[in-house]
Amino acid sequence: RRCGLAAGRSYSGGGAYPSVSLTCPLPGVPKAVFAAAEGRERFETRVTVLENGLRVASQKKFGQFCTVGLLINSGSRHEAKYLSGISHFLEKLAFSSTAQFGSKDEILLTLEKHGGICDCQASRDTIMYAVSADARGLDTVVNLLADVALQPRLSDEEIEMTRTAIRFELEDLNMRPDPEPVLTEMIHAAAYRDNTVGLNRFCPVENTDKIDREVLHSYLRNYYTPDRMVLAGVGIEHEQLVECAKKHLLGVEPVWGSGQTKDVDRSVAQYTGGIVKVEKDMSDVSLGPTPIPELTHIMIGLESCSFLEEDFIPFAVLNMMMGGGGSFSAGGPGKGMFTRLYLNVLNRHHWMYNATSYHHSYEDTGLLCIHASADPKQVREMVEIITREFILMAGAVGEVELERAKTQLKSMLMMNLESRPVIFEDVGRQVLATNTRKLPHELCALISQVKSTDIKRVVTKMLHKKPAVAALGDLTDLPTYEHIQAALSSKDGRLPRIYRLFR
Repeated sequence: RRCGLAAGRSYSGGGAYPSVSLTCPLPGVPKAVFAAAEGRERFETRVTVLENGLRVASQKKFGQFCTVGLLINSGSRHEAKYLSGISHFLEKLAFSSTAQFGSKDEILLTLEKHGGICDCQASRDTIMYAVSADARGLDTVVNLLADVALQPRLSDEEIEMTRTAIRFELEDLNMRPDPEPVLTEMIHAAAYRDNTVGLNRFCPVENTDKIDREVLHSYLRNYYTPDRMVLAGVGIEHEQLVECAKKHLLGVEPVWGSGQTKDVDRSVAQYTGGIVKVEKDMSDVSLGPTPIPELTHIMIGLESCSFLEEDFIPFAVLNMMMGGGGSFSAGGPGKGMFTRLYLNVLNRHHWMYNATSYHHSYEDTGLLCIHASADPKQVREMVEIITREFILMAGAVGEVELERAKTQLKSMLMMNLESRPVIFEDVGRQVLATNTRKLPHELCALISQVKSTDIKRVVTKMLHKKPAVAALGDLTDLPTYEHIQAALSSKDGRLPRIYRLFR
């Protein structure tokens, strides 16, 4: 066989192209240098604690762009001593005018010079300010983040605009055909009545006019402290990030002053169980030529565990095993069509429009729940079917079923961690909670070790708790909370016979 450019062959296109063997190096081309891992340290997340308690965490990742942000241990669960809705306000006010930047437009123009975008998300336990930009603009980005978090102006005009935005968002939430965000709030309120993660993540309408600069500063003084913050970065050198943190976040006097913190809520979540019902006419939720039919939505949940506990991984596998989705989902087995809620519920009961499993986990508790939707006349049967699925979780788990759920969980984990912003959030949240980070291959090893006995153990422990129930829509045929609790305690998940006779 001849290598090089000597041999030529005519193709149907009419041109003559050299026939070069794929096993021979091309003449005149420099030798290829392939990237190689230089030891385990290239994959590890590095963490440095500054003198003021601020943690700086970084993860290397190839590429021109980086994602950097501040994660703060602050959220709706910390609002027990304050007006509900402060975190919602702070999320909407993020990246507005600061001591250095006169307006949001000025911030966006500054980021644009480095090809950057910004975002802020508030959850029950964390608020996150993040920027993705060219890594060469790191100093500008950290300076901006420090100013946004510690030196916001919170002008009267901005607060008034935020009030309008929040009122519009609350109105929109109640008009959506998909009520999942509303149901999530309701199930948390039922599971943790009036405490920690049970507090509302959205600002109640009656509080929009009560929250002002003074209220916000009072809250920020207690929760926006360096020891409750992590500066996380992906795609940058650790030493460079530490230097920027020292320059812009060390010894900075916040706009609200640095007085003594006194109202920090350190409550541990208290699971109560219970029911939250909202009677609502859902017949006109989706108008148009093909409107969505009127549905009643039910969510039933039980306490699981904290993400710091060993049982968190078996619960994650269990959630993946239950799976589910909408009855009109497409995509075949790769979409999760082999999960229990597809096989046992949606495939067998054509009248059910949705059956989906969710797992919410926090630093001190967790909640595994199933959301189901059906016609109001089918509510009793729907509740019975869902409670039966909870009972069946404690039964036999097939080896094929378990391995499929574990493989799917590992696949989802690795696929999500292909994205730089997702890696950033994973780094920040883990370091904020534990001061360190479990790497993906460590998590995959833990997932592989889960056995069917682990699933049975965690489910048995979970079924001893009182259920949390959220119900939305026409609730005429909804069983009582006592009947649902009794069904979850029975061997087959059926509602008590007396209910079927006299309903």
